[in-house]
Amino acid sequence: MIKLLNLFLIIYLIFLNIVLAEIVNVFEFTKEELSELNVRKVRGADSKTNYSLGNNENGNFIRAVADNSASGLGKEVKINLNETPFLNITWKVEKDLPGLDENSKRGHDYAARVFVVKKTGATPLSNRAMNYVFSSNSDINTYHSSPFTKKSIDYVLSTTKKNLNKWVTVKVNVKDHFKKFHNLDLDEINGVAIMSDTDNSKLRAIAYYQNIFFSSD
Repeated sequence: MIKLLNLFLIIYLIFLNIVLAEIVNVFEFTKEELSELNVRKVRGADSKTNYSLGNNENGNFIRAVADNSASGLGKEVKINLNETPFLNITWKVEKDLPGLDENSKRGHDYAARVFVVKKTGATPLSNRAMNYVFSSNSDINTYHSSPFTKKSIDYVLSTTKKNLNKWVTVKVNVKDHFKKFHNLDLDEINGVAIMSDTDNSKLRAIAYYQNIFFSSD
C-alpha cells in the first residue's frame, strides 16, 4: 500500500512539474502574423528569401526558399530569461549547402537560422546576437564569431551531416550562452528572427521552421 501511494505521489509530482513549466511562444506562423513580421533584406543580396506557410500534424510551419537571396523575418519580443531561459526550435532542412566554409564571408550562408537579439545600443550594428544555425558542414555544438561582426556568434544546434530532410527538435539555454559568449548577464532579450540565406554562396536552400518558443526547463 505504501509503495502504491509513493508511486501515485511520483506521478503527481511529474504531472505538476509539467503543468508548472512556463512556455512563451515566439511565432504562430499564421497568415496574419506573417503580414505583420518585420522583413529585413540583407544589404547586398540580390533578392529576398521566399517564405510561405503550411501545416502538418504538429501545427503551423513556415517554408523558406533561399535562391541567391537573403532576408529575415523578425519580431520584437521581450523574453524574461530568468523565467524562461530555454529556446526550443523544431526545424528541417530539405536542401542544404554542402562544401561551404561557413566561417568565411563568401561561405557564410545557412539553410536555417534563428537569431536571438539583445539591444545594447542605439543602432542595429551595436546589438549582440546568438545565431543558432542548422549547418550543412559543421558539427553540433561548434561555434565561431560571424565573419562580418564579432557581436554575433554562430552556434550549431543541428547539422545536415546527420539529419537531412528530417524534422529535428533542439533546446538551448540562451541566458547561459549570452553570459559565456558575450559576457552579458541578461534578464531579458528584445527580439527573435528566422533567416534562410544564400546571398554569399549564390546557391539554393530549402528549410522549414516550426514550434519556436521559450520555456522554463
